[in-house]
Amino acid sequence: MERIVVLAGGIGGARFLRGLKAAVPDADVTVVGNTGDDIHLFGLKVCPDLDTVMYTLGGGINEEQGWGRADESFTVKEELAAYGVGPEWFGLGDRDFATHIVRTQMMSAGYPLSAVTEALCARWQPGVRLLPMTDDRVETHVLIDTAELDESPGNGAGGGSGHGPGGGPGGDRRKAVHFQEYWVRLRASVEAHAVVPVGAESAKPAPGVLDAIADADVILFPPSNPVVSVGTILAVPGIREAIADAGVPVVGLSPIVGDAPVHGMADKVLSAIGVESTAAAVAQHYGSGLLDGWLVDTVDAGSAQAVEDAGIRCRAVPLMMNGTEATAQMAREALALAEEVGA
Repeated sequence: MERIVVLAGGIGGARFLRGLKAAVPDADVTVVGNTGDDIHLFGLKVCPDLDTVMYTLGGGINEEQGWGRADESFTVKEELAAYGVGPEWFGLGDRDFATHIVRTQMMSAGYPLSAVTEALCARWQPGVRLLPMTDDRVETHVLIDTAELDESPGNGAGGGSGHGPGGGPGGDRRKAVHFQEYWVRLRASVEAHAVVPVGAESAKPAPGVLDAIADADVILFPPSNPVVSVGTILAVPGIREAIADAGVPVVGLSPIVGDAPVHGMADKVLSAIGVESTAAAVAQHYGSGLLDGWLVDTVDAGSAQAVEDAGIRCRAVPLMMNGTEATAQMAREALALAEEVGA
């Protein structure tokens, strides 16, 4: 049985995993999930990326949104708003609240996030082993200009004051906001000057992560955000090194098609770290020390040579996840390239 490790963020990672499971139903798949997007809301621990993978593979996802639960209601959110309790910009549904309540109760009782995730998956049966990248608290923050924050869409109660640390006339008018505020409330409408996975440098990989990487036959980077999803996972000390030392094919799929993100606003955070929003630039960002193979979309076939020149085998194939079968074919192409570079 082929052992596959996948580094996954939210919607793109989850949908790719569904295609992978369809392509190789008998494979032993371990998913290392991003937890840099995690946030504490209403006293609850919310893990958006882990839950998106769990709900998608377990059949409970809101298919249209790609996140949250199907057949959702928002009575609790409405009641909280009636009390004046926010933030209102992060819409947790009633069914979703239950997941976060169970998670928070278990963690308050002393269970680590990895054990809690395993317990939650016992209900959803996602068909993969879902591991958080770490049991330690890591939060991705984004550095922005507060002057732009004041003028941005969605700004209201809880918005920026225009003064960051040392702020004021002539002072430093930048501040760090949680990634969820940048992504959901501000909709990445202001420039990101830096992206920092706070706490990552002192975090340890969750139990099972390094063993899964060491035992893998192939490692895949799905078309997840290379900065705040896959990049955050790689920021946990030991994970990047374990992948580089695993001695097995590492293949990624470009989240950039035609010089634009397939989903979301990855170009905003790529710019913050000085990487162009092109399929070739993302491959070069990961580097030949990490990647062995890279898939670009057919519209980006002209960039394949630049990737090859960087020491990474490259193939151009359709990369739009238009349904499970199209995504399964993407997964087959990734595994075929892995076999090719591993030969």
